[in-house]
Amino acid sequence: MLATDPALSPAAPPPTDSQAVVRAVIAERRHLDGALLPILHGVQDALGFVPDTAVPDIAAALNLSRAEVHGVITYYHHFRQRPVNGPVLEVCRAESCRSLGGEALLAQAEAAGRCHVQPVYCLGLCAMSPAVALDGQPHARMTPQKLQRLLDGVGVTA
Repeated sequence: MLATDPALSPAAPPPTDSQAVVRAVIAERRHLDGALLPILHGVQDALGFVPDTAVPDIAAALNLSRAEVHGVITYYHHFRQRPVNGPVLEVCRAESCRSLGGEALLAQAEAAGRCHVQPVYCLGLCAMSPAVALDGQPHARMTPQKLQRLLDGVGVTA
């Protein structure tokens, strides 16, 4: 019996749905080279965030310390540790986007209050700055007018 596996411990509470999801993602991806990032992406995609309760299971499965797993989660802006209600707007704050109005776009998005605004370091669209991403969908050459149209469409169903 592994002491690190709560499912095998007689005193452990039954797994929650999120724990079952985490374990399924681990089982699916642990064989991959550099499995930590694919596992974290899988958990985030399935749950919308990487819960603190996932860290021990991921660490044990990959023979890493909890600190190593936590360090990767907190290093990358993509990974969230808490659930977010509603859409997520990532606004690039890298040099190219900042120099072409990214800070004003960030302020505009925050003032609109239509979604969870997350400043990020780079979206990889430097040649088409400034850039934002709404729920992972990139939008380049953003202007205040284009951002307003994008924000106006948040929460609108077709």
